[in-house]
Amino acid sequence: MKVSPLFTDLYQLTMLCAYIDNGRKERVAFELFVRKLPKNRNYLVYAGLQDVVDFVENLSFSSEDIDYLHSLNIFPDWFLDFLKEFRFTGDIYSMKEGTLFFPHEPVLRVEAPIYEAQLLETAIMNQIHVSSLIATKAARVFSVSRGKLLADFSLRRTHGYDAGMKTARSCYIAGFNATSNVLAGKLLGIPVVGTVAHSYIMSFEEEEDAFRAYARTFPDKTVLLVDTYDTVTGIERAIKVAKELEAKGYRLRGIRLDSGNVIELSKIARKLLDESGLEY
Repeated sequence: MKVSPLFTDLYQLTMLCAYIDNGRKERVAFELFVRKLPKNRNYLVYAGLQDVVDFVENLSFSSEDIDYLHSLNIFPDWFLDFLKEFRFTGDIYSMKEGTLFFPHEPVLRVEAPIYEAQLLETAIMNQIHVSSLIATKAARVFSVSRGKLLADFSLRRTHGYDAGMKTARSCYIAGFNATSNVLAGKLLGIPVVGTVAHSYIMSFEEEEDAFRAYARTFPDKTVLLVDTYDTVTGIERAIKVAKELEAKGYRLRGIRLDSGNVIELSKIARKLLDESGLEY
């Protein structure tokens, strides 16, 4: 997706103008790194490079961009004419996404004429920052998952379209198996997963009826949400439907706990499932 070069701080453009006006075109190097980590954190996971590459490869000022800059009454006409032909001509060196990195360790290096390198600073920091932050959190979850299936269900809580896509991608880089984000599945090739919402359960007179209806539609992909009313009762009803599925040659994929003391409820759920012969 093309992102406008106006996705930057104004001072990047005023510096660019001043560099050119004063004949400053020497080749320089900028490196992106982290100075320190928060307490009890000892690594970060690198992500966001693809967004940087996409930004740089498509970096050009549209006529609408130029018209807007002209309306600010800040920049001379010669500079706006210069921007019409602007393209990045430098080089970018980077770690691979998914690499662990540490304080004072450069993750990305830009080598270019000083005015070109300067213009990239804000966009690079923005893209790498958010993606690496998410990937690091996902990696911390992955590191204690002991091989369990992990899926991000972040789309309804992330801040806008862009963040939702970045979260799905960054979590996948860090070791997650799937996402609920269908567009991320299409565009990024990430496996998609999903169950049902509480509203679906509540649309039926009885919880058990909701379970049976969903199992009838998706007999080989059934995961039952059990906490709409009473979680333990919901588990018991799910077990009943699981046995009905077994009689038809299918297996319940799992149950979903979505509220309450999830640690304690998960132990109760495991015990009840195991006692019913549903160790799988």
